[in-house]
Amino acid sequence: MDITDRKAAEEPLRRSEAARQMSAYTRSLIEASLDPLVTIDRDGKITDVNLAAEKATGLSRQALVGTDFCDYFTEPEKARAGFQRAFREGTVRDYELAIRHRDGGTTPVLYNASVYRGETGGIAGVFAAARDISNRKRAEALAAEKTAELERSNAELQQFAYVASHDLQEPLRAVASFTRLLGERYRGRLDADADEFIGFAVEGAKRAQRLIYDLLAYSRVTTRGAAFAPTDCEAVLRDTLADLAAAIEETGGQVTHDPLPTLEADATQLGQVLQNLIGNALKFHRAEPPRVHVSARRIVGAWRFAVRDNGIGIQPQYTGQIFDVFQRLHTSAEYPGTGIGLAIAKKIVERHGGRIWVESEPEKGSTFFFTISARKGSP
Repeated sequence: MDITDRKAAEEPLRRSEAARQMSAYTRSLIEASLDPLVTIDRDGKITDVNLAAEKATGLSRQALVGTDFCDYFTEPEKARAGFQRAFREGTVRDYELAIRHRDGGTTPVLYNASVYRGETGGIAGVFAAARDISNRKRAEALAAEKTAELERSNAELQQFAYVASHDLQEPLRAVASFTRLLGERYRGRLDADADEFIGFAVEGAKRAQRLIYDLLAYSRVTTRGAAFAPTDCEAVLRDTLADLAAAIEETGGQVTHDPLPTLEADATQLGQVLQNLIGNALKFHRAEPPRVHVSARRIVGAWRFAVRDNGIGIQPQYTGQIFDVFQRLHTSAEYPGTGIGLAIAKKIVERHGGRIWVESEPEKGSTFFFTISARKGSP
């Protein structure tokens, strides 16, 4: 009986010691955190903080405990709303706030909080942690700056496109027109050198016009592109082949294709890609008539198209650079063109969330591959 009474008397002491040890353990965990941590009672008063919270505010633990939790943020009412939400819902995740330091500085943070319960099981308060996101904010600011810079650059490019389409083409048309008249009127009346020089001038003006036209097309891929919509690739190919009918007949070429999908795309731009790739296959052919085959198959997250030909092929060291602006592997005397077509195709494909590449062997043909992202709504 005496032992029972003694045990009963010692039980409160044991519980008190256990609570003290648990409190010490909890404090050691709180202090181990590099993030500011606080506990807050139901009235919004701070009941405890760690060293990181002292550093973030510039105030001691003694100065913080008992004060209003919301007073240490740049937007007190927003902080209070988050605190009240934690009580209503039991938790708050990634709630963006900014801690105010006593010296006037601020620290952007993501505020996370959960309620904790007392000995009776009722909600006693909120345990809150603040993750410093200063680095993320700096990265976002840098990204915003780069985006603004890119927008300025695009605006300048559009301005260039306007100048090129109006101010440059007009004098070029005049030069081409008058040199052509010179050639027609004085051919054979001057010496052979004069005829040759006039021919050079006419051809140079034409090449300059083609170059400006292609540069305009390149600059407008992203600024003048249409919205993506369900696009029947078979219909796009049919229209493309109609545009290339003269080249197909002239070369004796044949273009075949597998069943092609309907997908989300800019139909006009997709037609430009196919016209460029098929047109190149017709242009860069060997002695035998060109044979071109177009196919497509579904891969993870995209459609992969292939345009295979039996043409002259490409040396391996050039398969990457042919997609750069003005990169030509042949002179304009050998094959006409400005060297921008594949660069335009690349830019269009990238606008559609894909990539373009080529596999080729000299004198055995090439296969150009490109992918189009399978957006929502694509089969």
